[in-house]
Amino acid sequence: MSDADYFAEAAKEARKALCLRDKCGAIVVLDGEVIGRGYNGPPQDDIACRKCCLDLVASPKPKSDRTCCVHAEWRAIIDAVRAKRDIQGSALYFTRVDDTGDIIRSGTPYCTVCSRLALDSGIKTFALWHEDGIELYDTKDYNELSYRFHQSLPTPRK
Repeated sequence: MSDADYFAEAAKEARKALCLRDKCGAIVVLDGEVIGRGYNGPPQDDIACRKCCLDLVASPKPKSDRTCCVHAEWRAIIDAVRAKRDIQGSALYFTRVDDTGDIIRSGTPYCTVCSRLALDSGIKTFALWHEDGIELYDTKDYNELSYRFHQSLPTPRK
């Protein structure tokens, strides 16, 4: 499969998302095989736990942590680990879809909670599809870029 095919698989996951704000999907790939899948939604898909409509924009928390939902990347990693798969050296493909299910191109890496989990779990590559093409980041670089993104933001008001 090509990288575009893997993003199509991640988009299939995103279409299952239960989040009311964003529809995100992710897959973990090792040696050409999809070994983990995930989409964003409330813990255990319990919509009673969904807090998507809370206004947390003014929160000092980073954007990626102002959600009630379990991130798609977390679920894909958990899915692979629950299946007792060794994910060392794998690649994580992440995407969002719009309301019609079409892939939305990614912006700059910024999610430090996902970059740390991917790095700690042994994922080697973090893949995003930007406007100018697919980028396969070394996960250490992705983590570094995510932190740099937050360093460039204005200090939140208290």
